Order: sequence, then C-alpha cells, then structure tokens
Amino acid sequence: MKEVVITVPDENEDSRIDSALAGFFEEYSRSYIQKLIKDGLVLVSGRPVKANYRVAAGDTVTVSVPDETVPDILPENIPLDILYEDDDILIVNKPKQMVVHPAAGHYTGTLVNAVMYHCGDRLSGINGVLRPGIVHRIDMDTTGCLAVCKTDRAHRALAADLAVHNIKRKYRAIVIGTFKEEDFTISAPVGRSSSDRKKMAVDTKNGREAVTDVHVIQNLKGYSYIECTLHSGRTHQIRVHMKHIGHPVLGDTVYGPAKQNVKGLTGQTLHAYLLGFNHPVTGEYVEFTAPLPDYFQDLLKKLA
Repeated sequence: MKEVVITVPDENEDSRIDSALAGFFEEYSRSYIQKLIKDGLVLVSGRPVKANYRVAAGDTVTVSVPDETVPDILPENIPLDILYEDDDILIVNKPKQMVVHPAAGHYTGTLVNAVMYHCGDRLSGINGVLRPGIVHRIDMDTTGCLAVCKTDRAHRALAADLAVHNIKRKYRAIVIGTFKEEDFTISAPVGRSSSDRKKMAVDTKNGREAVTDVHVIQNLKGYSYIECTLHSGRTHQIRVHMKHIGHPVLGDTVYGPAKQNVKGLTGQTLHAYLLGFNHPVTGEYVEFTAPLPDYFQDLLKKLA
C-alpha cells in the first residue's frame, strides 16, 4: 500500500475532491479515484470523505493506493523496423500509435512486447518487467529513432549520457504558422502545468531548464517544416516550446487547436529523426537517422 499526502493548493479551493485528486494523479482515471474514495482510502484531516466533498485550500489529504498487481508481460511477434543492431544495442524506427512500454490500458502491442520477442532473454533488466531495455521513450503519437539496450552495461552507460544531455537528438516537425528567421533558440523552463496536471507547461518559477534549437527547413502555406535539436529532455519539450512561441505542432490537439482541418492528418506531426551517441561499449560515436513516415511526406507535399 502506497500512501501519498497532499496539501490542497489555493487553485483547488472549493473543488470536488475527486476532481482535485485527478489533477495530482495523472496515471489514475477519475473513476479509479472515486473507487479509492468509496473504499475509504482517501482521508481529509484523518477522516474519510465522499466523492462530492469540496476541498479547502490547506486541507491535508491522505490517499492510500493499493499495490498494483503487475500482469505478465509477454513477447509478441510484432514486426520491428530495425535501423541498427549489435550485441549491446538495438535502434528501432517506432511507428505512430505504438506505446513504448506497458502501462495501465496498454499491456499488449507495445514496443517492449515486440523487442522481448525479437531479443529473447538478451535485454537489459534494469527497469524491470515493464520496461526491459528501455532507456528513453517517445510519445505514442511520435515516430522515429529509439534506442533499446540489450545489456545492463549498455543501459547504464546510455542512461548516464542521457542524464548529462550527452546524446544528440534531432526531431522533424510541421508546425502551425511561418517564420521570418531561419534559426533561433527557445530557452524556457518546463514543468507540470499548475492548471492541468496531465499537461506540461513553461514554468519560470518551478520548471526545469529546457533548451531547444530550431532550424526552419521550409516555410509552407500557413505552416512550417522545422528541425528541433534538444539540449535537454523534458517531457513534451518540443510540443510545449512550440506552443509557447505560438507555433504548436500540427496535429497536436493537447497543446494546439482542438480542431485542425488538414486532410491526411493522423495526430501530431513529430518525428525523432536523428539519434547520436558514443557507443556504450566501444566508445565510438555512432549516429542513426529514421526516414520520414509516408504520412509526413504526403503532408509536406500537400502543404508546399
């Protein structure tokens, strides 16, 4: 049983407790939170409450979350687009709509299920049963380069390089609007949104340093084709930074317009184009690129 103690912030004054808690626990659905409340596992000042209880700023809320039963994660014969492979690492070109590692609601069909089948017992076990071999991740709706580690030695080395931003990562994207300048840098700290805990946002007070270099490859008709180089790796960094400057990623309905009437659009147009790092065993610098997916190339032609 995991116990979490929360002090209700001012912005949640007079909110229903189930609604307020949903903003703190992005990994849990509101119905699950309501079940916790019904089971007496949510206390305010030591006393159980109902789901319609309205919190006051400063309330102390104690939430007891039962330990999860982790299901068996099984290998699945899912085709992989392999860009490179040796005894230590595997570089794959992740397709759109594929989740990287299992989580609630996605215990099958993930990249982990696929690499478990492909690699057998030759995967790093550092991140446990849910994320074997996974050092970094990209969003379900983002395509492109992703590294998988086969050995713990490789995993530790790449994780250390990631921690000090010593891995080259370039993304390609189509964004809304056009630019006058060809190259610029966005330096704006990113943290959890105070108004919606499921989102990230530029937060100059509590956010962590985030720097993105932007190169405009081509101005299109009302849109732009850009390349972004990451100098940090914050969650949703490119999507948040592009929204921050008024040019959200095309197809991103979380940080951009809810309706985007572009024919052939299937979610956000963001592609992890290049991944470069010192090989975790040989020490030699290696670099990999993933070709733009067909839907992305078709959109570029339509918008040119």
